[in-house]
Amino acid sequence: MVFSSLIFLFLFLPIVLICYYSLGNRFRNPILLIASLFFYAWGEPKYIYLMVFSIMVNYFFGLKVAADSDSNKKFWLGVSVLFNLALLVVFKYADFLFGIKGIKLPLGISFFTFQTMSYVIDVYRKDAEVQRKLSDLALYISLFPQLVAGPIVRYQTVDQQINSRKHSLDKFAEGINRFVFGLSKKVLLANQLALVADGVFASSLSNLSIVESWLGILCYTLQIYFDFSGYSDMATGLGKMLGFDFLENFNYPYISQSVSEFWRRWHISLGSWFRDYVYIPLGGNRVSKIRLYRNLFVVWFLTGLWHGANWTFVIWGLYYGVLITLEKAILGNLLEKLPKIFRHIYLLCIVLIGWVFFRVDHISQGIGFIKIMMGLGTNPMINNKALVYINDYWYIVLASGIFSTPIVKKLKDIAIKINEKSLQNGIAYGLHSLILIICMFMIVIRLSSSSYNPFLYFRF
Repeated sequence: MVFSSLIFLFLFLPIVLICYYSLGNRFRNPILLIASLFFYAWGEPKYIYLMVFSIMVNYFFGLKVAADSDSNKKFWLGVSVLFNLALLVVFKYADFLFGIKGIKLPLGISFFTFQTMSYVIDVYRKDAEVQRKLSDLALYISLFPQLVAGPIVRYQTVDQQINSRKHSLDKFAEGINRFVFGLSKKVLLANQLALVADGVFASSLSNLSIVESWLGILCYTLQIYFDFSGYSDMATGLGKMLGFDFLENFNYPYISQSVSEFWRRWHISLGSWFRDYVYIPLGGNRVSKIRLYRNLFVVWFLTGLWHGANWTFVIWGLYYGVLITLEKAILGNLLEKLPKIFRHIYLLCIVLIGWVFFRVDHISQGIGFIKIMMGLGTNPMINNKALVYINDYWYIVLASGIFSTPIVKKLKDIAIKINEKSLQNGIAYGLHSLILIICMFMIVIRLSSSSYNPFLYFRF
């Protein structure tokens, strides 16, 4: 079950919300816990036991880290880290590292494992109070809005909200707004872009044209943004409907003017996790330049590996590690001297090439694809397939490009300010509500008429 499914939208979510708000406060956490476990079991019935086991073990580790002497705290912290990493190694990297085949990747394991690790580490650092109620820790780990595709919610950001969160009609309405906005990004934009991207990357390299290759990676670049940020928006919206406030996970990354800025805006929860639990403990930037560069390479090697058990992800991570290192060492000062438009073009070219390795299954395929993009071969400039894609999807690509910038948000803010100052109160809000209703209507039609609803996070 995924957020962008009719079963979730018209069965699971309404039932959960009705039960959540019709019963008293004392039942709200148990209802959410049961709903979250059911949600996970729907997609991964046999691996629900793995997640429950992980929760129970990390609950024990949290108690030991909070209660024991300083020397024992370090021991139990080390054991907890090894345990959680072992889960990832066995269930995600067994084939990649040891050639052991046949182990299915549990849904969301990369997300809930990082959350359990951050919980124990935060308790050890005294950044958060230990959770002595097993059911409340289980709710934090399994909470269905963020369970499958993030964002990675740190325990210290929601520990007070588990038993003391605010509910209001305005907050609920804001949650609906955010959820429909994210759902629109996923269904109306990302899914349509995926039709082009999947078609291009499924084709033989020898049959591609240069224009087709650029169109394919451009669509994938926009697809992964709207898919991932759309799910983050839906998670944030669902959280608000249930009284939770999650931190933002995306901040218009494609308007960046450097690789470093891009990664401050993209998948913010993952970047901050590696910063706080890997980069800073290694010394961060308060070390010699050699150690700083080593720290960056370690972080980006792990970032690439976190995304998938494939050398293409490792290359993708190291690619960004090299670029960020170069920006800190040389390119940063040079970029500052360039006009903004050139810095922006530089960033977009870097990102487009990077997404090639993220999308392909083999390194050789990625290299071959980039060669076609650069015109280094005998592939034609354009072919009929590229013309068909352009004719059928140009408006989707154009709309996606516009919505990937804060232009629409700024226009909306201006309209609201004008509306608040005018005598015709409520026009902007009414128009906004009408747009959301139209979007929801289009979403339902799209989901009802097509079974094509790709879920990128099965790879992660």
